Amino acid sequence: MPESMRKAIQDLAESQIREVANAGIGRDDVLPFWFGESDEVTPEFIRQAAIESLQRGETFYAHNLGLPELREAIARYMSALHGPIPAERIAVTSGGVNALMLAVQCLVDPGDEVVAVTPVWPNLTAQPAIMGARLRCVPLRPVDGQWTLDLEALLAAITPATRMLIVNAPNNPTGWTLRAEEQAALLAHCRRTGTWILADEVYERLYYADAPGACAPSFLDQAQPDDRLVVVHSFSKSFLMTGWRLGWLVMPATLVQAMGKLIEFNTSCASVFTQRAALAALARQDEVTPRVVAHLRLCRDTLVPLLAAMPQVAVSAAHGGMYAFFRLECADDSLAVAKRLVREAGLGLAPGTAFAPEAQGWLRWCFASRDPQRLVLGAERLDRWLRQRNA
Repeated sequence: MPESMRKAIQDLAESQIREVANAGIGRDDVLPFWFGESDEVTPEFIRQAAIESLQRGETFYAHNLGLPELREAIARYMSALHGPIPAERIAVTSGGVNALMLAVQCLVDPGDEVVAVTPVWPNLTAQPAIMGARLRCVPLRPVDGQWTLDLEALLAAITPATRMLIVNAPNNPTGWTLRAEEQAALLAHCRRTGTWILADEVYERLYYADAPGACAPSFLDQAQPDDRLVVVHSFSKSFLMTGWRLGWLVMPATLVQAMGKLIEFNTSCASVFTQRAALAALARQDEVTPRVVAHLRLCRDTLVPLLAAMPQVAVSAAHGGMYAFFRLECADDSLAVAKRLVREAGLGLAPGTAFAPEAQGWLRWCFASRDPQRLVLGAERLDRWLRQRNA
């Protein structure tokens, strides 16, 4: 390791999800459910919009903040969900993870205190660490396979010394979702402490608790335009566009110019042809997202009962997201068990410890499968492996 490398980078943990996936690379007999993406290809009309853009020769730089017409389209989309949000509060980014990193770069200094709700996708805790922040984690608590928030503990953790609160809801990996009254309490408290809220709401449309077409509760439903709130979104999940690397930020208008500068020094801009694809996706969203959500609900309701029927498994149906997060009694070491499942059962899952130490003994199963029968086959492999292990 070069001695000149920053210690924060040296100390970054390798991705345990990638570590498990690498153990299965090249094996055709492995059913892979480790990554957080659907195995369904982006709809043809979205791909065609990108092709036509390239054929027109749109291969040059764009505005740092995104094509004006895309920002306007995103504004209309968000306004329909959460009330008036003007394009002047929106920045287009090169993926949701890029949006999250930009927000942390913009607002967090070395030594700042950042509070995060965990378990959570590891990028959200790695990013403040990269910036040299002091990270304080407030864990969710599992009850009968369902992870819940101790709101009083979280409020107590946020003080005037807390620069940022990071919260992902609906949550990857647990499926936990904030209630509107909890968001209201957090907003009011963070106004008093002067704390920024960074809300990762990329799974808000993948929500199953209410009627079809419902959206998960959002901080934007209750916040004022000038609140210290930055909300991150992505085209990846709801529009089947994970590989396109396109997201957006909603923020106070006073932050947008600075965010444009940061985008210039990070990626300069999102590519034009991907933005054209996003415009097509938004224009025909009713042909994509409702179908995706209905199919994911079917996938969830196919897999979870099969897991729940296994005697060594504790699981409950997630209210949001695209994951079954379950406790396995024999999984004292989640990473080791995940690797064994690849090796011995041909089943690829993500280890709980990839998301937080308190998720030791848990595994994440991405149920976003085109064919729900693949989930049935995977459950059969897990059940058979458990029975052989206990024989």
